[in-house]
Amino acid sequence: MLSCWFEFLSSYFSSSPPTFGFLLDIDGVLVRGHRVIPAALKAFRRLVSAQGQLQVPVVFVTNAGNILQHGKAQELSALLGFKVEPDQVILSHSPMKLFSQYHEKLMLVSGQGPLVENAQELGFKNVVSVDELRVAFPVLDMVDLQRRPKTTPLPRNGFPTIEGVLLLGEPVRWETSLQLIIDVLLSNGNPGTGVATAPYPHLPVLASNMDLLWMAEARMPRFGHGTFLLCLETIYRKVTGRELQYKGLTGKPSILTYQYAEELIRQQAERRGWAAPIRRLYAVGDNPMSDVYGANLFHQYLQMAKREGAEELGAGGLWKQRPSAAQSCASILVCTGVYSPTAVGSTEPVRGGEEPPFHGHRDFGFSPGLMEASHVVNDVDEAVQLVLHKEGWALL
Repeated sequence: MLSCWFEFLSSYFSSSPPTFGFLLDIDGVLVRGHRVIPAALKAFRRLVSAQGQLQVPVVFVTNAGNILQHGKAQELSALLGFKVEPDQVILSHSPMKLFSQYHEKLMLVSGQGPLVENAQELGFKNVVSVDELRVAFPVLDMVDLQRRPKTTPLPRNGFPTIEGVLLLGEPVRWETSLQLIIDVLLSNGNPGTGVATAPYPHLPVLASNMDLLWMAEARMPRFGHGTFLLCLETIYRKVTGRELQYKGLTGKPSILTYQYAEELIRQQAERRGWAAPIRRLYAVGDNPMSDVYGANLFHQYLQMAKREGAEELGAGGLWKQRPSAAQSCASILVCTGVYSPTAVGSTEPVRGGEEPPFHGHRDFGFSPGLMEASHVVNDVDEAVQLVLHKEGWALL
């Protein structure tokens, strides 16, 4: 009798194409640092068949960016025990593939990891790293006494003019990156020269990952790239009296990132032969400001598009996707990462009364209601069980 029941469930999965999909955060949901969270293994035992295939479309949407896309897919495959394809992984900077108007410009790139390779995979053909710029102009980096040049080097001539700044993630030596990025902006791309007045508008700046905090093995959250951006914006405003402007911001909670994720969900379903459109998305995350805020912002966008027939456009009309099939995006907050009701430095969802501190980026207006998750659960396995129950799918 039991074997017949399992055969029925298997037939149910295979004969009923899914009409929903998951957008899963990684850090704080599936892993903490290099350690997989046990609930993640339980969750995927429910979602992956005996043949090692997902029974519903899943994309992994992370605000990390210091690794190559295929490297992240390999890392997840090893941790979770099934094959994760590179096109199931969205890094914070992945939607920058859409910013083609900057792909031919000489861009200063900041961050860590395989910076040049990541920039090239995104389509940027001409990049120079902060480290390369520091070598070309050694007198610019003067904070660390040990790294100051012992003699005065000859002025560097013939270095090409930088045409924009690409911020892919938090760098290692913040003082060096902050100094050289400011130098490039103030000099209009010629940091070896002096200028009487800072140009404004300044060179185009593209940035990914606005997370103020993220969760690793430490008991308290760690600084993210959003903290670095906050420092850069504050210094620029203090020095010039003007606001640093971005031509593009990607990563959660940007709507463009969720549009990009929905398109990958759609492509995944088509490859698997699931004819039914994916109507409902479930975004599972641990950070109220990026995961919950972003999912709710995208849900709000979907409702507006449905009511008013809004065009399906990315940031600034960069990308016109097919009309969205998704009708909703529900936010599910887990307690295994940044968010914890009792953790110092965590951001409480709004429950009435005093408002929580705003940990989001300054370009995303603070709307407290968008920080309230549709559901709060202990971990990702509970999130998956919740969704399967809501969708009328058997719990395996």
